[in-house]
Amino acid sequence: MPRPLGMPDQLELPAAWYGADLQSEEGRWVRHLSAGEVAEIEQAAAAFIAADHPIDAVAPGTFVLPSLKAELSDLRETLQHGRGFGLIRGLPVARYDMLTAATIFCGIGAHLGSARSQNAKGHILGHVKDVGADVNDPTVRIYQTAERQSFHTDSSDVVGLLCLKEAMEGGDSLLVSTLTLYNEMMKRDPALAGVLFDPIATDRRGEVPAGEKPYFEIPVLNWHGGKLTGLYQRTYIESAARFDDAPALTAQQLAALDLFDDLANDPAIHLKMRLKPGDMQFVYNHTMLHDRTGFRDWPKLEERRHLLRLWLALPGDRPLPEIFKQRYGSIEVGDRGGIITSETRLHVALEP
Repeated sequence: MPRPLGMPDQLELPAAWYGADLQSEEGRWVRHLSAGEVAEIEQAAAAFIAADHPIDAVAPGTFVLPSLKAELSDLRETLQHGRGFGLIRGLPVARYDMLTAATIFCGIGAHLGSARSQNAKGHILGHVKDVGADVNDPTVRIYQTAERQSFHTDSSDVVGLLCLKEAMEGGDSLLVSTLTLYNEMMKRDPALAGVLFDPIATDRRGEVPAGEKPYFEIPVLNWHGGKLTGLYQRTYIESAARFDDAPALTAQQLAALDLFDDLANDPAIHLKMRLKPGDMQFVYNHTMLHDRTGFRDWPKLEERRHLLRLWLALPGDRPLPEIFKQRYGSIEVGDRGGIITSETRLHVALEP
């Protein structure tokens, strides 16, 4: 398939960055919290918990952040129209219980957008932790293991992570610009770049909305409304082959996916960072892919790697093509994304 009409050969935008340019310039993408800002966040959490609000109902009006409100608005602008990610550092999570940490993270997330369900159970707060799941089980999602993930997007406008505890070894975060991958593919093989605009089957891993197939068919790259939007998970593309009626990958598609992955894994193109306890990372799925290296965890259960995760729908965001309804359910701006099945009931789980 040729590239869509009107699409430029190269996208020269703030989100089309190279990791090598950002790796030594941490000050461009890390925001350090001041002692006063930490106190403001903790006061907001204490007031929210004292009022006995359910965490899933948190909103800017019930988690008030007078001095940080403008900063978080700027972060949303950076996600949607800038480099596509940001890191907030300095939250003293070691002194919080799980209820406080969850309230803080959901409260900050509410200033960016609305939380979405991350699985069929309806969890709007995810726990990224090795729970001993079998990575070879086609219904297991890889964040439940210690294995290397692969560069992918999540099914929401933004994914946020709050690091509670880091691994003994490994578990580093990797980010890469989808726009840069497109630009590099166009330099190397424009025909293969065009292949990525064809629909491709991706496994839902057993979380199937009512009336839908156990896989969806959405292109890796989508040109819509003058913007390039990515949706990708190579592991789940490959596991879709377990369904007899799923379209098989062609030789050209395999070559295009291999080039896409090779570019994403180039250290000059992706950005590597290690999330420390108290770090909050926010990534815009439409222009970024994220990944995590494999890790070795601590022997004691209470010390093991643990991150909280949010999926967020942003107000005033870009339009998405109609085909995204297969995965997002709704494509209505501000109310889209997440995983919803007939059994899904939205709630916050304080344990994995």
